[in-house]
Amino acid sequence: MPHVLSFGEILIRQQSVGDSFFGNQENLLRIYPGGSEANVACSLGQMGTPVQYASAFPNNKLSEEILAVLNRHQVDTSKCLQIGDRIGSYFLLSANGLTKGEVIYDRKYSSFSQLKADDLDFDVLFEDVDWLHWTALTPALNQEMADVMLKVLQAASERNIYISVDLNYRNRLWQYGKNPLEIMPDLLAYCHVIMGNIWATHTMVGIAVPEGLDRNTEKEVLVEASTVSAAALFEKYTRLEHIANTFRFMDNPTHNLFFGTYHSRTDNAVSQTYETNAIVDRIGSGDAFMAGLIHALRKTQQAQEIIDIATGAGYEKLFVDGDFGNGKY
Repeated sequence: MPHVLSFGEILIRQQSVGDSFFGNQENLLRIYPGGSEANVACSLGQMGTPVQYASAFPNNKLSEEILAVLNRHQVDTSKCLQIGDRIGSYFLLSANGLTKGEVIYDRKYSSFSQLKADDLDFDVLFEDVDWLHWTALTPALNQEMADVMLKVLQAASERNIYISVDLNYRNRLWQYGKNPLEIMPDLLAYCHVIMGNIWATHTMVGIAVPEGLDRNTEKEVLVEASTVSAAALFEKYTRLEHIANTFRFMDNPTHNLFFGTYHSRTDNAVSQTYETNAIVDRIGSGDAFMAGLIHALRKTQQAQEIIDIATGAGYEKLFVDGDFGNGKY
């Protein structure tokens, strides 16, 4: 049976139980396996979509435990490579989610970040695969990984594999002298599905966003901005067939307002607006949305159903502890 292959870096999330690492009286740390591409794979596995995950792990007990967790989420990890000496990590300073200034990355010299194209056997990598998923986080690591990602995309394209991307933008990455506009446009030319938001599209492709859009902007205005942005993307990339954007706003650490838009070359659809003040864990909600989008696109051509599944999956992740979703939508 054809599988979705999610390709990217495995990470360990390290999180203080309080508001700081050294200021909480209990001095306790919680750790979770994660990483955007692994998060997508785990949600897809829980949804029942056949999925494989390809990354690079060092040879140690911690790697074995993480791979076992992925397997329990119905993810095939047989294409993961065993190279290098360390797993990348990130430190989360907030109790349940991501706000500006609250993440510290420790990803240099990780097993995945030192991958070379020669480490990959593309015939093996793409065996039983009809869909490749990747994210903008990979080419953000270093120039070598941007080059590897290009070769992966070229090899997938040569094999007529469908390709999706999440335009994850992290301003603490992209520290090697290149900005996304120098790297991403050429990589996106291989993609059939783009997910992100209108601001990430501006950062990575250069498509303008009206000034002043924010939490208080009317939904209809945000949806129109998404439609205009999508039209510009379709004009730029002839291979592109599907675009989805998320709109996620927070008023406080436990609040989230969340809706999504979907665009094809013939249809536009918008989800209902979800709002909650009872968040358990914000991390990975965008990845769950991405998984829902992939799952939906593989089962239906109905625009409204596609965006409802994707947005529902992203919203449900807000109530799941850790990076991985539970596959609900």
